[in-house]
Amino acid sequence: MTGNEACAEGALAAGLEFFAGYPITPSSEIAEILADRLPRRGGRFIQMEDEIASLGAVIGASLAGAKAMTATSGPGFSLKQENIGFACMAEVPCVIVDVMRGGPSTGLPTLPSQGDVMQARWGTHGDHPAIALCPRGVRETYELTVRSFNLSEAYRTPVILLLDETIAHTSEKVVLPERVRVVERGRPSGPPERYRPYAETETDVPPMASFGRGYRFHVTGLAHDETGFPTNDPPRIDRLIRRLDRKIRGHADRIAQVEERIEDGAKVAVIAYGSTARSAARAVRMAREEGIPVSSLALLTIWPFPAEAVQRVGGRVRDVIVPELNLGQVAHEVEWALGRGPRVHSLSRVDGDLIRPVQILELIREADAR
Repeated sequence: MTGNEACAEGALAAGLEFFAGYPITPSSEIAEILADRLPRRGGRFIQMEDEIASLGAVIGASLAGAKAMTATSGPGFSLKQENIGFACMAEVPCVIVDVMRGGPSTGLPTLPSQGDVMQARWGTHGDHPAIALCPRGVRETYELTVRSFNLSEAYRTPVILLLDETIAHTSEKVVLPERVRVVERGRPSGPPERYRPYAETETDVPPMASFGRGYRFHVTGLAHDETGFPTNDPPRIDRLIRRLDRKIRGHADRIAQVEERIEDGAKVAVIAYGSTARSAARAVRMAREEGIPVSSLALLTIWPFPAEAVQRVGGRVRDVIVPELNLGQVAHEVEWALGRGPRVHSLSRVDGDLIRPVQILELIREADAR
């Protein structure tokens, strides 16, 4: 199956009940598959008039208790940002799949890119929490789609799944698990009249009631108190914004997922993600075959950024190579995490073609020979 097919299958396995979207290359196959499969399982599929409305419908479905998702690419992802901010502030779980393509604007509709990394973190305004996952292949797309739903429900927040065109349209033989772990959102246990939709809890994640189930509550994108009604009281606003940040940052060690390999005697480490991590893995194997020890780190979680893992791997070497299909968005984060430690080399490509293993290998050789 392809990455887009695996994404659709993973969403169904995670319990998807509602999809709203608008066709856009290179994500359209996700909607096409779910338009056929989801209604057969009792779910609902709606093609909306645009990307803004698509996420609005997803937010409404989630508030009514459904597990909900949309899928898009760069231009559509830009249009969704206002509603992503609303979902962050109102703490509405949902999954947004962004199959990245070249930009800005219409850019390169049929070619891969990794240019939406920073938009996934800072696309919507204000200080807000962000979770973004990034698979390296088809099987991992299935697994991380399921995990996106689980994280969204567990932390009551939108989760972004960052594919790229290469992963979306690569066809690979995969063995899917017969069962997957599925997480459900926390529900209120008390009577409706005592329910506070944004009450502070030990986990910083308040329980979530569904509209139409006897619980009445207010939902707004404005700063609000525990009841959900708007407030201009500075202490309450401060508690709200800090709790929203803390519920993700405070669980970053549980959310962050990486694959690391530290080689004794390595002078060089390669840090990569998405389809570029495939090229990086091949380059590292080629270097080791030449007798060059190389450490490696693959980022499956981009946000919250796994700085501790970067420091574990990068802090033991002299040079760090970060290949990516943009002008150094993650390389910047790696530099920030490592401080005045090793030299960070950004290997970027923005012409719609992939970074080849030999390009990474050449940098490994140069760095190791210094």
